[in-house]
Amino acid sequence: MKLALKIKNLHKVYEGGKEAIKKIDLDVKEGDFFALLGPNGAGKTTLIGITCGLVKKTSGEIFVQGHNIDTDGDTAKLHIGLVPQEFNAGIFSKVEDVLYNQAGYYGISRSEAKEQVEMLLGKLSLKDKRKNQVMELSGGMKRRLMIARSFVHTPTALFLDEQRAGIDVELRLEMWKFLRDLNESGVTIVLTTHYLEEAEKLCKHLAIISNGEIKKEGTMEEVCAGRPLEDVYLEITK
Repeated sequence: MKLALKIKNLHKVYEGGKEAIKKIDLDVKEGDFFALLGPNGAGKTTLIGITCGLVKKTSGEIFVQGHNIDTDGDTAKLHIGLVPQEFNAGIFSKVEDVLYNQAGYYGISRSEAKEQVEMLLGKLSLKDKRKNQVMELSGGMKRRLMIARSFVHTPTALFLDEQRAGIDVELRLEMWKFLRDLNESGVTIVLTTHYLEEAEKLCKHLAIISNGEIKKEGTMEEVCAGRPLEDVYLEITK
């Protein structure tokens, strides 16, 4: 099976000497729903930031759909959609303009993007908010917008960083249904989280990261080996 993401010997040291990532190797297969679990500060966001071109690595190699992010970064980025931990859209922009502007960033004209934008507005219940300024949205609606924005250029791999924060139950269920549907259509999804119950329900494979190192990885069954995920997680990360 082809790999959506291949990470080889990845290392990241921040200024001041903090070693955030310690020689990590990781493979994520095409079409997987993959959980990267770990406590706050474990290195999850740094790893995703490097993969998506937002953080500079110290050493190592990363391939997205076979494209090296160093030597073929523009092509690699076309395959990547990122929903960041923090909301970062312009608060005075209209909802639909956020999506059309993101499409334009990838060279997609407004007319070409229209079908995809309409689909996303509908699937994420944003159609009646399309003319609203972003500042008028609730926290949950802003999260929906971030997901829509991440997928407007139809990437093959979607990265979601700590998506439960600030999301109510109804939105979370609706959001996960949308993501399951994407995954079933062949989109690879990598979810970074420390909420174990969502990982158990959604993900096929997982890795547990602590102190910048992957401590255990495999299928949910392989990692848990008949034990509750919570027990395995606490044993590894304590």
